[in-house]
Amino acid sequence: MRKYNRKEAVEYAKIWAYKRNPKYYNFDTVGGDCTSFVSQCIYAGAKVMNYNTYGWFYRNGYNKSASWSGVEYLYKFLVNNKQTGPYGREAKLEELEKGDLIQLSFDGNVFGHTLIITDIRKNHIYIASHTEDSYDRDVLTYSFRKLRGIKIEGVR
Repeated sequence: MRKYNRKEAVEYAKIWAYKRNPKYYNFDTVGGDCTSFVSQCIYAGAKVMNYNTYGWFYRNGYNKSASWSGVEYLYKFLVNNKQTGPYGREAKLEELEKGDLIQLSFDGNVFGHTLIITDIRKNHIYIASHTEDSYDRDVLTYSFRKLRGIKIEGVR
């Protein structure tokens, strides 16, 4: 086990928040690029993928895990991962740090948007995201019914 490099994850978010890394498929026209962008950020901080059938990986836009670009799938991978790659747990907002994740539910039932935390200042959480491209945006400027935090605890 090793530490997740939060600084590198956030630095990646800063570089790519308003543009697309040509190494990765842009999912904006097929459901949104938010979770793929956050996966790219996590990969920058983890430096390892999990190539198992139900793992977390990206080879190209047609050869990737569901967890790379799917909100619920990323959540399930991170909180259940006992093998290679990043792992975490659902956490309260006050436990979160830069490089951790927030997922939003707009209807109160289904989580549909993934964000990476870029800063926490004066009890305000600031995020980066794709689909609605943002960097250092206060999470409270979103209109949502429910949110959940995901604390990335390390990398195997």
